[in-house]
Formats: sequence, structure tokens, C-alpha cells
Amino acid sequence: MNITNKLGRVAGMAVAAVAICWLSMAGVASANAAQPALQNNFGCAFQTSNGHYLTAVDGGGRTTEVIHTDATQIQAWERFTLVPLGGGVYAIQTVDGHYLTAVGGGGRITDVIHTDARQIQAWERFSLIFLANNVYGIETVNGHFLTAVGAGGRTTDTIHSDATQILGWERFTVTCGH
Repeated sequence: MNITNKLGRVAGMAVAAVAICWLSMAGVASANAAQPALQNNFGCAFQTSNGHYLTAVDGGGRTTEVIHTDATQIQAWERFTLVPLGGGVYAIQTVDGHYLTAVGGGGRITDVIHTDARQIQAWERFSLIFLANNVYGIETVNGHFLTAVGAGGRTTDTIHSDATQILGWERFTVTCGH
């Protein structure tokens, strides 16, 4: 192999290494590679960082007073079905068969979530970003993350969808198959 070919191979390997490092730092490679498949996608509960559970008020079908974060036990309204759409993307279905909607695709602090959708469209798609030990960030279709305001324990101003990174209040423990 002549010197030109060797230099070309070394340059190609260097470019590949830089690309892998960049993707890892951006979270692209690690988020999907390490993400385990959620098993038994029915009866799933979302627990906030302070130990409360998300509740679909009245089991779903609402556009106001939609989600509470003050439940301390998993009952019917705290159970959701994760409908896999591929690539770590899910629709989140309430116990009455409606889907969670990130109004406007996300990026909001008022009129954030509805539970009245009967069909899965763009705003009903959420990426579950695996962090560790059944803890996930919930990303909306436009790249924002759901936040349990005050870490949970609320009945008003409960969820925002304007976070651009996953910090403490954007972490949810997801357990399925209760």
C-alpha cells in the first residue's frame, strides 16, 4: 500500500472517530443505543422525581384540567398504555382510550396537554429518552421535554412542555405491567 492510500485511510478513520464523538456528545448515539425496550406497554405509570404519579383526570377525554401530579398510589387514572410507533417513539393512551396531545407540538407553559385525541397524529407522538434505571425524559415532537412543575404533587399548573434539556423535573420513572 503506498503512502497516499495510507494517508487516505488514516484521514477517513479520523473523520469517523470525530463524527462518533460528536454524535455521542450530542446524545444521538448514546440515547438510542442504550435505550432498552419497554416491556408490557400496558398499565404504565409515570412517577415524578418527588414520587407522585401522573393522573389523566377523569381517565382522559379532556382539554382543561387534564393532568394532575399529586397521586401517591397507582389507581386506574394513573395507568397509561404506551403504543410503540418505532424508534423509541410512543403514543400515550389513557385508560379510556384517548391519547395525550402535546398542544402545539410542545414548547408551552399554559394549555400544555390535552387528553381528548382519538387518533395518533404528530402532536400525539412522544420520544421516551432513556436515562437510567427506568428513568426517562419525555420529548415532544418539536424537541421539548415534559416537566412536572415543582417535581410533582400539584393539581394546577402541573405540566409544562417548554424545557429544552432534561433536568430534575423532566425525569420520570416509567413502570409498566402493574
